[in-house]
Amino acid sequence: MSGLAHADIDLIQRIIPHRYPFLLIDRVADIDGANSATGIKNVTFNEPHFQGHFPGAPIMPGVTIIEAMAQTAAVMVGVAQDLADKRFLVYFMGIESAKFRRKVVPGDILRLHVTTRRGGGKVWKFEGRAEVDGDLACEAGFTAMMEAPK
Repeated sequence: MSGLAHADIDLIQRIIPHRYPFLLIDRVADIDGANSATGIKNVTFNEPHFQGHFPGAPIMPGVTIIEAMAQTAAVMVGVAQDLADKRFLVYFMGIESAKFRRKVVPGDILRLHVTTRRGGGKVWKFEGRAEVDGDLACEAGFTAMMEAPK
């Protein structure tokens, strides 16, 4: 058993305000302070974006993969800074060098690895990698503004 923290769906919802249909992570594991974490997304056919993206060939939209990485990063920071139940908000400021390497489809388990590149104030920079069965599906850098309660 590792000494790293984790967040189940209850704690995730106590940290970030996202709810169905836009809560895109099911669990966050291996939280190492505000340094790194791994989000878990169980991709299911009943998600609303699959109705139109694409009928007969459902593929998880790339922007939702990046959003899931950002939600993972926000939960990581929220756990590290003890922000549960404190109206913590996160806003995208930029996405850099996004690359998509493989389709993500219903039945996949998406592992979202995020690492902090710069943080500690309001503006944080992260690097994210999304994998399915060890295969790289997406990678991107992203910048977010974190607003903790005053």
